[in-house]
Amino acid sequence: MALTYDSLATTTLGSATASVTFSSISGSYTDLVLICNVGTTANGNDLFVRIGNGTVDSGSNYSATLLGGDGTSAASARQTNQSQQYLNYKTNTSSSISGNAIVHFNNYSNTTTNKTFLVRGNNANYGTDAFACLWRSTSAINIITITAGTSTFLSGSTFALYGIKAA
Repeated sequence: MALTYDSLATTTLGSATASVTFSSISGSYTDLVLICNVGTTANGNDLFVRIGNGTVDSGSNYSATLLGGDGTSAASARQTNQSQQYLNYKTNTSSSISGNAIVHFNNYSNTTTNKTFLVRGNNANYGTDAFACLWRSTSAINIITITAGTSTFLSGSTFALYGIKAA
């Protein structure tokens, strides 16, 4: 089976911005891939995502299992009943665009099962994180908002959303 990635939207920030939203996402793909290359205006901030159908869900409907490491130590944790989902821990720095997150939203447009998504966060200054996430909703995902915690994204940060079609 061949897969094709279609570019749905790309944003490069021209100034510091608190959040980035992709809305009116077409339901005609099998999966979505979100790629964020970011820095924040405050050192050590986390990257978060909220998803939804029509509006982003800020209820306690997100859960995740995570693994992380920094080359010296490793950690794991479980999160339940969160109002947003981490895309990484402290992946961003205030001096450069050095953090990234790659998010795979699986079967995002179906309306019969809760939504799962896989996340990989990377930064040479802090380490690498991997998350297996759940949004407890059977609604199709058609809006995604990414925030920089209590900070803002640096000018020049990029966000790209791709749709994957199974051939």
